[in-house]
Amino acid sequence: MGRKPHPIIEELEIEKIASEGKALGYYKDKVVFVAGTAPGDIIDVRVHKKKKSFLEGSAIKFHRKSNLRIEPFCSHYGVCGGCKWQHLSYDDQLGFKSEQVKDALERIAKVDLPEIKAILGSKNTTFYRNKMEYTFSNNRWLTTEEIESGKEFESDALGFHIPKRFDKIVQIEKCYLQADPSNAIRNSVDRFAKDNNITYFNLIKQVGFLRNLIIRTSSTGQTMVILQVAEDNEEWLSMMLNHIKENFPELTSLLYILNQKGNETFHDLDVNVFYGKDHIIEEMEGLQFKIGPKSFYQTNSDQAYELYKVARDFANLKGEETVYDLYTGTGTIANFLAKSAKKVIGVEYVTEAIEDAKVNSKLNEIENTEFFSGDMKDVFNDEFLVEHGKADVIITDPPRAGMHPDVIKTLLNIGAEKIVYVSCNPATQARDLALLDEKYKVTKVQPVDMFPQTHHVENVVLLELK
Repeated sequence: MGRKPHPIIEELEIEKIASEGKALGYYKDKVVFVAGTAPGDIIDVRVHKKKKSFLEGSAIKFHRKSNLRIEPFCSHYGVCGGCKWQHLSYDDQLGFKSEQVKDALERIAKVDLPEIKAILGSKNTTFYRNKMEYTFSNNRWLTTEEIESGKEFESDALGFHIPKRFDKIVQIEKCYLQADPSNAIRNSVDRFAKDNNITYFNLIKQVGFLRNLIIRTSSTGQTMVILQVAEDNEEWLSMMLNHIKENFPELTSLLYILNQKGNETFHDLDVNVFYGKDHIIEEMEGLQFKIGPKSFYQTNSDQAYELYKVARDFANLKGEETVYDLYTGTGTIANFLAKSAKKVIGVEYVTEAIEDAKVNSKLNEIENTEFFSGDMKDVFNDEFLVEHGKADVIITDPPRAGMHPDVIKTLLNIGAEKIVYVSCNPATQARDLALLDEKYKVTKVQPVDMFPQTHHVENVVLLELK
């Protein structure tokens, strides 16, 4: 028996933007989520997911297009899975992100709120990322248009994973996320590999030579390229690395990794220097930050500066405070605030990040920082506080999942005068604010857009003791 065809909803009106960047309309008693649409669209929807309380589908016909829609600028829009809001103007994107923050804080936190400040937009809405990661695959994704053309296409691809298909890669010709020489490097590597019959990795069979390409840039003009290969083939490796070096003399760091694991992560692998240094340097307000191949750094350098200025402004340090910086990463915020505080103590679970944080303090001759690694809920406890001193101000910048309940309990026990909560997920931030409401009131809220053309938004909240 054949599969039942997916049901179609005709002339559904899209009414609002929902979480995760999808838009929604209502059909009978259910919400219908449809990606790539805008409020005001009237569409036919092919339903591909049915749940008790909602449906999810894709637009197959537009009866009327919203006046909010604009023409996407990228040829890969709607296929590669990135930049999903290109069909909306940047002003509208900022408006929807502000609504997302407001909705999360009001609906989930349910605490008294001050007026939410106007969102800080990004000066650059394209070419704003300082790190891009591309995957090689011998199993290229073909678009509907390519399939219907009847033409033959190269099976090797260098680009991005198709959403929900780990084994399929979209061939990228031009990406608008990272400035030159990023596109030129990727396309040159791709052409050279194909011209010389160097094999691309098969993500299912785990065979093939070329695996992954990472390009990192900095505001100082430095560029790092990291090539991951899956086979110990010195001839191909030498050919490719020399090709990159000769064609891109502006590179300051050319590295390679032999990765024969089942995934592309390389935190536990050796990174080899082929040319240049093993790092690049980022700068922010006179401070220098050493960025290695395994280092975390905010991917929008310009907006990271704006975000950290908000955190510093909310903290309003006078120079006598002991500051705890939770989830400190490579210590960027800690080092940024150090000159305004008596002491800054950073805590982070990634050991390598803590080593980077120490290096960055030393690089900038900062002597009033200390950094410790371990799981936050285990390290950040009463004994730790007795040893390192009372916290006057706490900065917390957790991952998308927010803070562990044990960390929140410790924060409540400490009773610092101020908590500055930096979040990349307003929903989990709101959940945590509801728990902190036992002792703290929210006195300032500042959304910051770090990722134009996407639904993601950062939010900074100042909490003060009641």
